[in-house]
Amino acid sequence: MEQIASHDIRSYSRMTSREMKRNYTVDGLFSAGDVVLRKWETDRTVLGGASPLGKALELKAPESLKAEYFCERRELGIVNIGGSGTVTVDGRSFKLNKLDCLYVGRGSKRVIFASVGKKQPAQFYLLSYPAHAKYPTRLSRYLPGGGVTLGAPETQNRRILHKVIHPAGIKSCQLVMGFTVISPGSRWNTMPPHTHPCRSEAYLYFDLAGRGSVAHFMGPAERVRKLKITDRQAILSPPWSIHCGCGTTHYSFIWGMGGENQEFADMTPVDPKVVR
Repeated sequence: MEQIASHDIRSYSRMTSREMKRNYTVDGLFSAGDVVLRKWETDRTVLGGASPLGKALELKAPESLKAEYFCERRELGIVNIGGSGTVTVDGRSFKLNKLDCLYVGRGSKRVIFASVGKKQPAQFYLLSYPAHAKYPTRLSRYLPGGGVTLGAPETQNRRILHKVIHPAGIKSCQLVMGFTVISPGSRWNTMPPHTHPCRSEAYLYFDLAGRGSVAHFMGPAERVRKLKITDRQAILSPPWSIHCGCGTTHYSFIWGMGGENQEFADMTPVDPKVVR
């Protein structure tokens, strides 16, 4: 499992564009027939992808976790962004269609991924944080008419927010997770930009058509820089960094947070007028 170091504001301000890309973007998570994991030092975040084809894939604990099994001291959020698949947790099987989400609680020993069909295999996005309490494994089905509508067409930031793992939904120890679907004709996400001083966040951008990309803006408000993100790339957002993005085409993204609290509204908004 590749390790990704944490960086503070001072080191961020000295980075070249290539260094920014290397330290804050994560690609290659979806490799056919494999489970790929990356560990970010901030909040001991683990993110990854499971892409089963002909045979099922088991989630193993990398040596660096010093654990007998992956969820020995961790909780795990899973969102399917591909074809239909199954996730089996300690012998209990859950079918996940696209955008269905499964929470796997601490203490779950065996997690196995499989695709229902070969033509459209499942692609499972994984996000995990340490857990100091045990909550039951639960499945959440995607409801196209559900979610909360935010933004407006005239500001090109109309989007549908789906909160899944949070105190009023699927309960967890510290993981908060969901996804946002940008409405047709809109381009911007996460407006106004903000920071989360008490927790870090990871994004996975997906469903970008063709050669579409997203300009993801990050950093302290007075020294914002942008990174070009393409389909199925993730970006890491430290607690001191704002985050927002603008796409060249329609897109969606999965967001997930871990840290000191789970309050979704615990954020520090930044007036777009001061961002530069």
